Amino acid sequence: MNIHPVEPEKRAAIEQALARIESEHDVRILFACESGSRGWGFSSPDSDYDARFVYLHRAPWYLSVSERTGPGEPQRDVIELPIETDLDVSGWDLRKALRLLSKSNPTLLEWMRSPIVYRRDERLAPMLEALATRAYSRRAGWHHYLSMAASTFDGHLQGERIRTKKYLYAIRPVLACLWIEADGEPPPMAFEHLLDRLCPGGPLREAIDDLLVAKRASKEVADAPRIAVISDFLAEQLARMRSAAPDLPGRDCSDAELDAFLREALGVV
Repeated sequence: MNIHPVEPEKRAAIEQALARIESEHDVRILFACESGSRGWGFSSPDSDYDARFVYLHRAPWYLSVSERTGPGEPQRDVIELPIETDLDVSGWDLRKALRLLSKSNPTLLEWMRSPIVYRRDERLAPMLEALATRAYSRRAGWHHYLSMAASTFDGHLQGERIRTKKYLYAIRPVLACLWIEADGEPPPMAFEHLLDRLCPGGPLREAIDDLLVAKRASKEVADAPRIAVISDFLAEQLARMRSAAPDLPGRDCSDAELDAFLREALGVV
């Protein structure tokens, strides 16, 4: 079974959308991937396609005093296509992506570790990935994933019937926190890699595997009775994490490196 499914016609539609974005906005897409449940590996039959990308304008766009593209038209650092049926396509300008890296936001690094890639600039994408890895902060990443897990657990996992995907939306970031506590490398996007490393067997793994089977076969809104072994695991781990944050290192990348990469990227547009 392919746990990261992308139908050929959907891949073609996403690639056509990316080409249209480049033409209509006069930008160059450096990297594009699948995020969300298809990238994580637990999509439902009716899950959306969440294509995310990083793009670069030509140099003059970055040299505007007023930061406007025309009268009354402020520059935007995102491009978002209207959602059509099950296609959700949006991306960040490279400067925005680098600014978020400077704040140790782990989202870009997660995109670049996606198992589903639609575009990858042969020269600049590897450089961006290496820079994102250096800018990675275990401390910031841990707090990011803890916040995601706690919000889902507190807001959606307290009843006797629970939407299947909400369990997974809490388990994944909790496992990411455990990965960060034990490993200097950033956690993978693919859920199965987290599971194989951190929960290779036992009753909890069996319950999660059953949950994955149900999620991949049911609609997004499906719910089921509370699963005690999973709820207890999440409650125990979140209580521990909330009580005392681990002492983890920050990022190892200067703002000067981010500036240098932006200038180098602009030199090849």
